[in-house]
Amino acid sequence: MKMKLKKIFAFASLLLLSACVTVEPEPPVIVNGAAGYLEKVNLPQGSSITIAVIDLDTPGVIVAQKTFNIAKAPVPFKFTFAADTIDKSVNYGVVAMILYQNKVIFQTYDKFPVINNGKYTTEVLMKLVSNR
Repeated sequence: MKMKLKKIFAFASLLLLSACVTVEPEPPVIVNGAAGYLEKVNLPQGSSITIAVIDLDTPGVIVAQKTFNIAKAPVPFKFTFAADTIDKSVNYGVVAMILYQNKVIFQTYDKFPVINNGKYTTEVLMKLVSNR
């Protein structure tokens, strides 16, 4: 009987101790902004935009990407990442391009770094692609 009471007491103590420990998850990393262009050009109906978060140092590495139809720019965007998926050694950046009939008509030519430079909001500027 005495042994059973000790076990019950030990179990109750463990329950109380575990209830006191609160682990707060790290907040997510949110990258947002807008992608647009300066040219005074109306987009043709049926245009789509692709906005991506990439590794700026490793060509071809896309971390996250969104594609959707658009009628005008600028286009707001938002990416949400779990904090534990962010690598502090990676130079992240945002790029964008607008397509019409599977041809790129606007795209980014500059780097728009985010996350590991302490910047989580950016305006991505695309330029008209010349069709030579």
